[in-house]
Amino acid sequence: MSFTLNVPFCLFTDMAFNHLSLLRRLLCQTLVRPVQSPLAATSRVGVRPPLCPGTSHLLAPASVRLYATKKAKVKAKGQSAKVNINSALVEDIISLDEVKEEMTSVLAGLKDEFTRNLSIRTSPGALDHIVVATQDGKFPLNQLGQISMKSPQLIMINMSSSPEATEAATRALRLSSMNLNPEVDGTIIKVPVPKVTREHRENLAKLAKQFGNKAKESLRRVRSNAISQVKKAKEGHSEDTIRLVEKQIQQMSEEMAADVDKQLAAKTKELLG
Repeated sequence: MSFTLNVPFCLFTDMAFNHLSLLRRLLCQTLVRPVQSPLAATSRVGVRPPLCPGTSHLLAPASVRLYATKKAKVKAKGQSAKVNINSALVEDIISLDEVKEEMTSVLAGLKDEFTRNLSIRTSPGALDHIVVATQDGKFPLNQLGQISMKSPQLIMINMSSSPEATEAATRALRLSSMNLNPEVDGTIIKVPVPKVTREHRENLAKLAKQFGNKAKESLRRVRSNAISQVKKAKEGHSEDTIRLVEKQIQQMSEEMAADVDKQLAAKTKELLG
């Protein structure tokens, strides 16, 4: 009698255990299913999450620690807060407005050099600012002679108002960066318009780079002179104030240098086509 009563009880125990195991497995699979993202790869090294019984899935870690990449750290380190000092507050140290004006004039000079010396196609206007060195001083060519376009292939310069400067004007034309080969006929200078060759374009691009480098040298000179002036005014001012003014000047110089690069890139693209 006791045998017949124990059989159903054993069966019931086995069935309950089997159902419990199945339920546990299903629960584990349900928990792991959402944890299929790249974040799982960022779990701490050396810590192995426990396996669910009966499955090869990993349980999600309780917390995920994200690490900044080396590139991101370097980028963050290189970014420093910009300085914006009220120039009126440091007038007794240096005039930041004058420093900025000097740097701006360097940019204006570069633009002028590009316009006067780096023209692809020769035209009467392109010869206006060629400087002629005479015994009486240096003068723009258009003040010494009358420039006109005889034909699309020929420019004429009438030097009758300053015949003594004809030779000097011819030399200035030949030494310019415009690849000119002038011919003299009395007081008339004939300037054939050169063909725009690839070699000529590349030479002009090299010259543009030289002008850009000179502009950057001028900016560095302005910056150096300004910082020297600031260092001389250390007495009576805190080190933090002096440091901020120097940083402001450095920042202005870097911004102007970036503008030089922009002008150079635009001109180079124009010259090379």
